[in-house]
Amino acid sequence: MRPEIAVTGLGLVTPAGHTAGANWAALCRGRSLAATDPELAGLPVDFSCQVTDFDAAGELGRSRARRMDRFIQFAVIAARRAVTDAGLDPHTWRGERVGVVLGVGSNSLSTYVTEFCHLGVGQPQRVSPLALPRSVPSMAAGEVAIDLGAQGPNFTTASACASGATAIGVARDLLRSGTCDIVLTGGSESARSRMTATCFARMRALSRRREEPHLASRPFDAARDGFVLGEGAAVLVLERLTDARARQAPVSAVLRGYGAGSDAHHPVAPHPDGDGAVRAITAALDDARCAPRDIGLVNAHGTSTPLNDAAEAAALTRVFGHDVPPVTAAKGVIGHALGAAGAIQAAYTVLALRHHLVPPTANFEGQDGNPKLDVVAGRPRPMRKDAGVSCSFGFGGQNAVLVFTTP
Repeated sequence: MRPEIAVTGLGLVTPAGHTAGANWAALCRGRSLAATDPELAGLPVDFSCQVTDFDAAGELGRSRARRMDRFIQFAVIAARRAVTDAGLDPHTWRGERVGVVLGVGSNSLSTYVTEFCHLGVGQPQRVSPLALPRSVPSMAAGEVAIDLGAQGPNFTTASACASGATAIGVARDLLRSGTCDIVLTGGSESARSRMTATCFARMRALSRRREEPHLASRPFDAARDGFVLGEGAAVLVLERLTDARARQAPVSAVLRGYGAGSDAHHPVAPHPDGDGAVRAITAALDDARCAPRDIGLVNAHGTSTPLNDAAEAAALTRVFGHDVPPVTAAKGVIGHALGAAGAIQAAYTVLALRHHLVPPTANFEGQDGNPKLDVVAGRPRPMRKDAGVSCSFGFGGQNAVLVFTTP
């Protein structure tokens, strides 16, 4: 018998807020949080979805905050909140049985651009000795472990925009195998660097709606023209369900299934028929021992780019036929947090199951082409079934899909 895996805690730091309640309220309002970003002033795309009212020094202390890049700060604070939400005390747990697995899509380009400028003008002595430890992807998991005394397996997964979902799947396997008793897992990213924005703009992946940034991110909508950069973190506490019940922990959801695979098709474009996505969704459903008819919600990757949304719609139709469950896409509200996106979506799927509601997709007015999806828009819709699918896809044809159910 495979042990069932419980979600006992959630921690969120996103443009929608720093608590689960704030995030859920913003999702249900269904309005985009994109706005002009001073960090991107003068660039062809100068807007993003930002985490606001974030006081890293106040939460972590000035010295600790200074040694961490923004994505690491997000991860540590989200992890603290997830552990508190789970009713766990790091002072009393067996640290060697607690793992940390976080998804991060890339290095911190903001830090590297600053330090490369020093080298470019022949001043290597000005390069910060903190440049590496505050920016390499593995330090998100490393700093969380240091902060909370988690001494078990500790690493970062990097599968582009599927990184956070991949991390959760790997964390599940650590619990199933008996390697860990608790795993803190999810993802973190801050993509609001001038280099990141420039690179994606040069690829024509970003929306160009500079005059109306609040209308820019519109997953699956016929008028979509690209995604909006975002940032944030989500951390989930996973435990075996039997262990969670033994300590009378709050159980928000059960992680039933995980599926992953590669398109093996193109460096940045998805397979047009969604072949890799179909395999990952099917594998996740099989792992969860769920039939397509059991699913009441699809939390779509929904980037708001022409190719990705069309490929995802094709994949969902191939798996679910003419009865695709209600679809929501959080990137319409919070933008695209890249490596953290899959973790944030997973947390939002858990919240949807908790509230028995499917939140609306911001800026959706109508879908182009075929097949047509049942995209929830305008207001939340009651959720009719007790299982949800969260889809994450990324550059390199990376696909990772999670299935959650109510406890």
